[in-house]
Amino acid sequence: MDTQLEERVRSALEHEPRISNPVDVAIYAADHTVTLRGTVPSFKQRRLAVDLAKRVRGVRHVEDELTVRWLGDVRSDDALRGAALQALIRDVDVPDEAVNVKVANGWVTLKGEVAHQFQSDAAFEDMRRLQGVGGITNEIRVVTA
Repeated sequence: MDTQLEERVRSALEHEPRISNPVDVAIYAADHTVTLRGTVPSFKQRRLAVDLAKRVRGVRHVEDELTVRWLGDVRSDDALRGAALQALIRDVDVPDEAVNVKVANGWVTLKGEVAHQFQSDAAFEDMRRLQGVGGITNEIRVVTA
């Protein structure tokens, strides 16, 4: 256990105003690896906490075991999938019907094939912006001819 590294990560989270409740994040550090556990209110804060931890001096790897617990209205998986599909339809960078969406317990999984990396990135960003998303697995393959 590395308490000094834990304290540096804790300080980074506490000094970031976009992390609404840093005390809800448990931090464990050993062998230059930091594990984050607990809850945050949005996928955005989850990614931010992990990114902050990665930037702390002495951290080589971050294990993300955070859970997103929405404080507002919680969407059912079906409603979240519908919103995800609508977001993809509206995005001109994502080819029509190229990406399939599955949702389980707020976790979105993207599958399909696209011709360019920016198309996969656009689909991921569309999901990141949706309320109710607890996490995203991007399994979109970039296939060049």
